Amino acid sequence: MDEAEQPAVIRILNHIIAHPAFLMVFGIMTIWLSVGLTASVFFALNPSPAQTEGFESGLGVAVALVSAMAYLLFVLFVERKPLTDFEAEGALREWAWGLAIGAGAMTAIIAVIAAFGGYSVTGSNGLWVVVPLFGMAMQSGIMEEILFRGILFRFAEQWLGSIFALFISALLFGLVHLGNPNASLFAGLAIAIEAGILLGAVYMITRRLWAVIGLHMAWNVTQGGIFGIKVSGTDIPGFLISKTDGPALLTGGAFGAEASLPALIIATALGLYFLRKAWQQGEFVHPSWHRFKTGAAAPNAA
Repeated sequence: MDEAEQPAVIRILNHIIAHPAFLMVFGIMTIWLSVGLTASVFFALNPSPAQTEGFESGLGVAVALVSAMAYLLFVLFVERKPLTDFEAEGALREWAWGLAIGAGAMTAIIAVIAAFGGYSVTGSNGLWVVVPLFGMAMQSGIMEEILFRGILFRFAEQWLGSIFALFISALLFGLVHLGNPNASLFAGLAIAIEAGILLGAVYMITRRLWAVIGLHMAWNVTQGGIFGIKVSGTDIPGFLISKTDGPALLTGGAFGAEASLPALIIATALGLYFLRKAWQQGEFVHPSWHRFKTGAAAPNAA
């Protein structure tokens, strides 16, 4: 049956279901529900309040895999389109590129903090301490990037254009980090600006999730697992045993280096550089009233 022959109620319902605003909300709910169920199963199996590093790492891996599977099902059966975000061709190259950006940016941030006397190394652990961190890095890298770039940014961009999508996804990314230990309003704002812009810009350039997942994972592992600095307010045993000293604006204080002025400057500058690259590549989606109403570019748009 052609769309014109369908009852008006069915046509309206189909348009609502296909609209990016609906898909964005439904997609977020799908991922959160899958993550919540996974966590419930893990805590039911181990109700002890003192969770081990192995438990936390296993939970992280499970959350990452389940959220990826939920996203796959959502794209294939709700959106009814190919899963281009996780195409295999070029995946390793993009993931490695993201790893290099994340590790390089965080190393530069710590180097600046150390140059001004805010960071020093007092000892080291065995490299084995880094291994349990990969579960947490998978959880944050895969699950959060699916949520904030694969769903929130992508659908907000289809609906409102790139600038609004970048603003919304970055703001919410900062807000969710306010629930982390030792968080402050400045820490949330710093995360929104430095990480929200950088991750959004890298996603715009690649239009896939591999690079932003690699960037997010390397950012966390380098900060906590290598340099022994708190990751978003959470203590992480790292290869290096470190000491931070000085004003919170330099070191990030109890939240960690992400809430520092060096991080804000370096990561934001990098994000703006990639935004410029995205603009040059023609990756910016411009807002319009037609896009707002329908979630698609006007038929006569170039």
